[in-house]
Amino acid sequence: MNRTKAYPGPVIGNVALKNPLILAPMAGVTDLPFRILCKEQGCALTCTEMVSAKAILYGNKNTKELLNIDEGERPAAVQIFGSDPEIMAEIGGRLAEGPYDIIDVNMGCPVPKIVNNQEGSALMKNPKLAEKILTAMVKAISKPVTVKFRKGFFDGEETAVEFAKMAEACGVQAVAVHGRTREQYYSGKADWETIRRVKEAVAIPVIGNGDIFQPEDAARMMEETGCDGVMIARGVKGNPWIFGRTAAFLETGVVPPPPSKDEIKAMILRHGKMLIEYKGEYVGMREMRSHMAWYTAGMPHSAALRREINQVETYGDMERLLEERL
Repeated sequence: MNRTKAYPGPVIGNVALKNPLILAPMAGVTDLPFRILCKEQGCALTCTEMVSAKAILYGNKNTKELLNIDEGERPAAVQIFGSDPEIMAEIGGRLAEGPYDIIDVNMGCPVPKIVNNQEGSALMKNPKLAEKILTAMVKAISKPVTVKFRKGFFDGEETAVEFAKMAEACGVQAVAVHGRTREQYYSGKADWETIRRVKEAVAIPVIGNGDIFQPEDAARMMEETGCDGVMIARGVKGNPWIFGRTAAFLETGVVPPPPSKDEIKAMILRHGKMLIEYKGEYVGMREMRSHMAWYTAGMPHSAALRREINQVETYGDMERLLEERL
């Protein structure tokens, strides 16, 4: 791999990123504590979990927590979803007055309850409505508007190139493309060729997404597709170190060693503490169970460890378990 090539961070509207590595929004994963950990490890742009524009409009109490960001994680994007152009523009405009640097629109979520509402990736089947939403939002919002979508909706189809051109014509400042169709969900292999074709078709930054699990994957995606940035999703679960290790690899051509057992243990304890401070011990420790399972995946006896993790109720329980098992 040619290491003389520089990998600068993309410039999205007026937001310059320090490197090309972006955290994907993931429901139930990328909450505030986890985003702070990713930012500390070298992530250039964080993004909230996706939030329903309608829920914000009607003052749903659960959205308040989802919309919190920490000044230290900026630049940060907020991601909203919906299918009503007026509501999306109004809420986007309202959010643009807040601390977010970028307003991102989800047009890629494959979950049935979102799709059945004609939201998320369902909008790829209705590009006219998607165009209305993006046009209204760009008009109403003073900050960069970006959009995330998929290769297409149905298996065997690729509508991403036309969709990206439409988004660019609406005034969108960057697109993120997941190289799978909606029907694929997260199965099979991501089609990076689609990302390359989108990059060739538009002048705005293109962020590639799909199958980034190691530093080498990110470099390969950038080499093969020419994309301006890489969005890391499942590869970051239990692995916030992926950002620092990937940034170092892009800069030097050398992959730093993975975290030691002690580093993993320290990260789990810190993550657990942050979750408790943010959500209280009862909720924090229950949510931490999933993160602990991800942090310890692949370790010896991890299946037995997972069973014990599911009994953890307090910070003390977690500390004891780590002392005994790690």
